[in-house]
Amino acid sequence: MINELQPYPNYKPSGVEWLGDVPAHWDVFPLKHWLGINEVVLSETTDPNFEFRYIDIGSVGTGVLIEKPQKIRFALAPSRARRVVKDGDRIISTVRTYLRAVWFAEDAKNNFICSTGFVVLSPRQGTLPKFVSYLTQNNSFIDQVTANSVGIAYPAIAESRLGSFQVAVPPFPEQTAILQYLDQADERIRRYISSRERLIELLEEYRQAVIHHAVTRGLDPDVRLTPSGVEWLGDVPAHWGVAAVMQNGPNVPTDIAVPYLKAQHVQWFFIRTTDAPTMWASPHEIERFGIRAGDLLVCEGGEGGRCSLVEEVPPGYIIQNALHRVRSSGNSRNDYLQYMMSSISKTGWFDAINNKATIAHFTAEKFGSLMIPVPPIPEQAAIVAYLDKATADIDAAIDRARREIELLGEYRTRLVADVVTGRVDVREVAADLPDEADTLKSLNAMGETDKGNYL
Repeated sequence: MINELQPYPNYKPSGVEWLGDVPAHWDVFPLKHWLGINEVVLSETTDPNFEFRYIDIGSVGTGVLIEKPQKIRFALAPSRARRVVKDGDRIISTVRTYLRAVWFAEDAKNNFICSTGFVVLSPRQGTLPKFVSYLTQNNSFIDQVTANSVGIAYPAIAESRLGSFQVAVPPFPEQTAILQYLDQADERIRRYISSRERLIELLEEYRQAVIHHAVTRGLDPDVRLTPSGVEWLGDVPAHWGVAAVMQNGPNVPTDIAVPYLKAQHVQWFFIRTTDAPTMWASPHEIERFGIRAGDLLVCEGGEGGRCSLVEEVPPGYIIQNALHRVRSSGNSRNDYLQYMMSSISKTGWFDAINNKATIAHFTAEKFGSLMIPVPPIPEQAAIVAYLDKATADIDAAIDRARREIELLGEYRTRLVADVVTGRVDVREVAADLPDEADTLKSLNAMGETDKGNYL
């Protein structure tokens, strides 16, 4: 833990505001004096058939490649695809710096070429590339990049300005100790995060199994079953009915500007209203296609069948034609139907009837003819009450696991920042750590073999 680590015995002023005091034996100098700014670029004389993997600004996040770079021939490459990236280089975006795009090339053997919108930093002799990676991915360093950028819509920083940033660098043996400590800490954090992610997957599967059993079999384990006659459904309790869903059509706007909801606003068990656009509708259409508490909104396009119950949507909202609106009839509750639709989605039935091979559409005709089991109203109420309680407990467990992942990410970020800027001394701790092979052996023995990338 961070609070178990001790500071260095002696510090000195760095003269740099974002660094503050640094260990007395560390050097402080401009980034360009410590790292080489790689000027190697492809030229117009490059073989037009030369293939490389192109990294553009939009494909890089903070420490990760958002998209796997695709192979491209030089003859077809954009003119900005010029800078060569070697193994161990760190690339930092110098344009659109608000994207905070930085990436460490651990395996650049596949002819990586990046946009000229990046600066390529190459560690000099006596510098460990991965120490550079940790330092330049530090939030305080990236904040300096964005703070020193110029421009409003597309802020950018000059390479010379970036190269003049002052950094604190420990001696080479100490870089080794720091990397040993951070790599093993990161390994353990990533494995624990992986275990929490797997827990979330299992909880979500269990949640759906609970819903599916309740809405298709009811709550009585001894109930007599009978064939439903519906392909996706199978047997249902003998005293239940099976009927088609009936729903209202979407709106056609004309006169008054009102807020409206699109398919993207309707998620499973949640409706987002904060970014609703406006459209024109007549008073008659507002009355006919408005939304009120208890309505069920169902997506036609996108993930056809995705739905959510209206609970606290502000008055005056209507629906766009990519949504269906359902109002409860005398023999069915919308809160029960919401759970039923969630269960159907996990069977793959919506994908089958929506023809996802082209453009998925859960049309009014498909929705209206959808056959579902219909328990008596009192039994629907009991099922809903049971599922509200059961899913709330599962959702709370999922939220706790997600919060753990979030806190671990925050902990890792703070730990890296404190170590690479000399706030804490890890030399003695690193000396007592087992070597990497022993650590991996012990972790694998615990059954945690997934090595996801959290750098």
